[in-house]
Amino acid sequence: MKNVLLCAAVLAVLPLAAQAENSDWSGSGEVGIAATRGNSKSENVNIKLQFKQEDDTWKNNVFLNALRSKGEVTVATQVDGQTVNVTRYDLTANRYEAGGSVGYKLDERSYLVGALRYENDDFSPFEYQWIASVGYGYTALKNQRTELSFEIGPGYKRYQVQPYDVFIGDPPVATRVRPGSDGEVVARGLISFRHKLTETTTFENVLLTEAGSDNTFLQNDAGLAVSMSEKFALKLGYQVRHNTDVTEGAKKTDQLLTTNLVYNF
Repeated sequence: MKNVLLCAAVLAVLPLAAQAENSDWSGSGEVGIAATRGNSKSENVNIKLQFKQEDDTWKNNVFLNALRSKGEVTVATQVDGQTVNVTRYDLTANRYEAGGSVGYKLDERSYLVGALRYENDDFSPFEYQWIASVGYGYTALKNQRTELSFEIGPGYKRYQVQPYDVFIGDPPVATRVRPGSDGEVVARGLISFRHKLTETTTFENVLLTEAGSDNTFLQNDAGLAVSMSEKFALKLGYQVRHNTDVTEGAKKTDQLLTTNLVYNF
């Protein structure tokens, strides 16, 4: 079911490219890969794709992100009635995200915006989340070196909490609980900042908030990109994700540090 939802989310953002007849789309692709062998074994890959288009009428954005990691993990298991720790090579991260926004300009600075985001994450408190929203955007600052914009508006979020174990009896026996999907009205806010520090170095930061009565999701993406040529750059990224309401035993905050090769097109 979650794979179907992911495909639907990807297909839903593709028509954004046809919003303007004379569209002038640009984009970037990022990839980071790391692998270790020997005393430890791990494999990590993260991929990001982003497409942007802006003219006198439209301000559009489409993105696709993927994070996958494998490593050696130690888990407790029962062997002959005793609990022992076993090390195995298994997934430690598996997340896919797709989304986009369509902005219709009211004037040089103000615009109406509709946004869609879908996320599937095997290691977050939520198995999947999707949100559709509408709102108002305002570009507070835009020149050759700096750009600062804000978006705010209502939306609706649907999510599925990860399955969890409940221990019942004496001795306790684990019973797997699979909660049903749930939904709520949320307030979506976005702050996007980009500043060119030098001719070859650019800092950018995007803060996303999806605030609801059951849970508030916050994600902050900071990145420092250094251009090596007109097309290629190296980028250091730091992401923080936070959910205010999670199941027992799950951490509220996740952090991700990446070093990626960027191709601009």
